[in-house]
Amino acid sequence: MASSACIKRMILSDGPLILDGGLATELEARGAELQGDPLWSARLLHTNPQAIKETHYRFLLSGADVITTATYQASIQGFISHLGVSCDEARELLMSGVHLAKETVETFPSGDRSLLVAGSIGPYGAFLHDGSEYSGAYAQRMSVEELKLWHKAQVECLAAAGADLVAFETIPTIKEAQAVVELLREFPDCNAWLSFSCKDEKHISDGSPFADAVRLACRSPQLLAVGVNCCRPALVEPLLDSARGALGPGVSWVVYPNSGEDWDTKQGWQRSEQTAGWTPELSGAWLKQGAALLGEVRRFPTCHFTASPLSSVSMRSRWLLPYRSGSHRGVEAAAERKQHVFIRSGRQQHIKNIYDPVKAPPAAKPVKT
Repeated sequence: MASSACIKRMILSDGPLILDGGLATELEARGAELQGDPLWSARLLHTNPQAIKETHYRFLLSGADVITTATYQASIQGFISHLGVSCDEARELLMSGVHLAKETVETFPSGDRSLLVAGSIGPYGAFLHDGSEYSGAYAQRMSVEELKLWHKAQVECLAAAGADLVAFETIPTIKEAQAVVELLREFPDCNAWLSFSCKDEKHISDGSPFADAVRLACRSPQLLAVGVNCCRPALVEPLLDSARGALGPGVSWVVYPNSGEDWDTKQGWQRSEQTAGWTPELSGAWLKQGAALLGEVRRFPTCHFTASPLSSVSMRSRWLLPYRSGSHRGVEAAAERKQHVFIRSGRQQHIKNIYDPVKAPPAAKPVKT
């Protein structure tokens, strides 16, 4: 587990750190059937851990600095309910998400790149599997203590398994953010980031001002970054601007929007032709605002990482490219020669041809259930 000082140094000295892509999107693109599953990609921890490990590996091949575990929709209660396992077996499955990511990172020849494993924890609404992580309606009938108790089981497992930090993702309410901040005090060695789901340019999903949510999050010295995820890219700049004065010293922005959709409680994800997606200008603006952890535009295969030999077209379409320090012309030339290229932010360094052919990661160790 990396120390707080080490992670802060990575963020501030090497930055920005590139998060991996949409895990479920990549798994579905390779045949996994996850839509409608109450466990989502976490089910594969039980049924096909090797697929998860191979996907982590492809993200590393594509230049990710941070691997996020397949545990966003995982919980002790969820595993017991939907897999029929015992409490101890559910804990082992949750911890296996970290073990798979760490095994992949440890066997990946990264050169001088420092890699991190983030243990993903979704909001209570993700467990409910009803889309309420984009409204926060459940928080009205729950206390802060109840939300703390629910999150605690997941944090215990991810921290015990050795995650470098915990990623609290898509948090829709002030109340749940307060629960996270208070819960972290019980895990003094645990570092984290907290990202909110947001409804417009100034408010998180429950209607609270984003600035208030950021100010609350910054009360925790263990939160190294706060920000937004799974919102339209066009919302990110005004959201960060609205909370510019609320961001605490030593805390960075974490940003990983979707590809331009809004959540409709009756119809799910909706995107109109008038809805703007990502543009290179947006990524530049986020960097100028101080974004230090940057993730990919999620949900659609055209936007995610690929680990196969890259064509010039695919290199131009990869949205992360503007964050990286290499020459576009040099990258395209290498892609045309079917070379894998890593462009390391902040170090002006290309690492070429270290995978030819691409080697698969070692087989995942099965979890006994």
